[in-house]
Amino acid sequence: MDSKRHSRQQTNGVNMKTLHPEVTKFLEAKPINLFVAGDWRPAINGNTLDVRDPGSGRVISTVSAGDSADVDLAVKAADKAFRTTDWARLPANERAVFLHRLADLIDKHLDVLAQLESLDVGKPLTAASTIDIPNVAQTLRYFADLSVHVRRAEPIAVSGYEARKVRFPYGVCAFIFPWNFPLLLVGWGIAPALAAGNTVVVKPAEDTPLSTLYFCKLVHEAGIPAGVVNVVPGLGETAGAALAKHPAIKRMSFTGSPEVGRLVGAACGHNLVPAKLELGGKGAAVVFDDVDVEATADALVAALTFNTGQVCCTATRWIIHQRIFDQFISRAIQKLRSVTIGHGMEPTTQMGPLISEKQRRRVLGYLERGALQGAKFLLEGGPAAVPNHPDGYYVKPALMTGAIDNVCWREEIFGPVAFVVEFKDESEAIALANSTDYGLANSVWSNDLDRANRVAEAMVAGNSWINGHNLFPHGVPYGGCNLSGCGGGVLSPETYLDYLRVQSIVRPR
Repeated sequence: MDSKRHSRQQTNGVNMKTLHPEVTKFLEAKPINLFVAGDWRPAINGNTLDVRDPGSGRVISTVSAGDSADVDLAVKAADKAFRTTDWARLPANERAVFLHRLADLIDKHLDVLAQLESLDVGKPLTAASTIDIPNVAQTLRYFADLSVHVRRAEPIAVSGYEARKVRFPYGVCAFIFPWNFPLLLVGWGIAPALAAGNTVVVKPAEDTPLSTLYFCKLVHEAGIPAGVVNVVPGLGETAGAALAKHPAIKRMSFTGSPEVGRLVGAACGHNLVPAKLELGGKGAAVVFDDVDVEATADALVAALTFNTGQVCCTATRWIIHQRIFDQFISRAIQKLRSVTIGHGMEPTTQMGPLISEKQRRRVLGYLERGALQGAKFLLEGGPAAVPNHPDGYYVKPALMTGAIDNVCWREEIFGPVAFVVEFKDESEAIALANSTDYGLANSVWSNDLDRANRVAEAMVAGNSWINGHNLFPHGVPYGGCNLSGCGGGVLSPETYLDYLRVQSIVRPR
């Protein structure tokens, strides 16, 4: 990096990696305001939220915290923009120009966005800069290009009538996002909605609003009309609840826990607003005895420690064939013990902290509950001590085994913890994979592709992966079933069509 574009930053006593001057400038705003109707506005009630660096536990910024009044203002701004600007009426190729321009700006500001994401979430900077932020630009381009080729009007062949169906944008689409992949999920969520001609109101997680707010600066720079994109940080029980129950929204998308998803679904149901609910998971990885044991163990270790296990679809239930069980676990323990745990901005870090002290207590609490219910530790987890960062929210990876009625097998922990069991044949492996109420994503590992495809189809989930985990190519639907959600998925043509209502037009001949 060019040294003239960067400066050494000391934030609340934490000696961080060299920060981009734009990051320093952005964090120094007191507070960082809401983005509504193209303007930066303080919360009407004057409330603010402190934003903490999970790696140090220290406050790094303050943002305005909206509530129902701010949400109402944002929804009205989005509704006005839908009705009075040209956004919804532009030809798809002209809207696509704006989205490509926005994607180019994300690429241009990659360093800034990646550092904000790393500081806000705690994830390694390399992950933010090579995975999260580039994916946002890719997603915007994917849906921009897709929108140009999708037919908005199609004739219907029926006897005695001239008929056709026409697709139109809904209007105001609302989004509530979680804290694990803040900007990546913004891209997955709003890109298809914007490409279809809708306007959006976003409520980012209170723990991680920074990259989403900086994204608004790029929205403005790209020339997207005021009110098309609005962002209101705030608490879930105030801003989030107000957005979900607002009578003027036309589509709702929520990503988060099943518990909160039920509340969002109920609020939307009251107003008969369709809701997309992308919820939790308890992913299984079925490993047969014909695999390369070391390579497969390494891949599942990488999946487990990715984003410190704070990934709803990651593999946290390992179902290993009995003939390779001991060899597989030995290799996994070796790799997990070698993972470098540290501050996300440190270049050697492979696994950062959990998002908050609350989340760390949750993960450690599950380890205690699992042990009390008879689980055995193959690799004991627990708090991790990181030099120079004693107040960060660090934990060590853990492997457990035992009976499948254990809470750590059944419930989503959202940390670097895997529960491991062995199996003897294909039917047992499938039964084990399907033994929870979730249905988000599983994987099967085998060199026998006929068997791998049989098992992939037999596992009940929105997504089955073969010889890989956490696979998200653009163009392939990604969604859940059962406790993992409902109402559509992301990343595919089906997602784009989800943000267009269908209207039939019929004339007697």
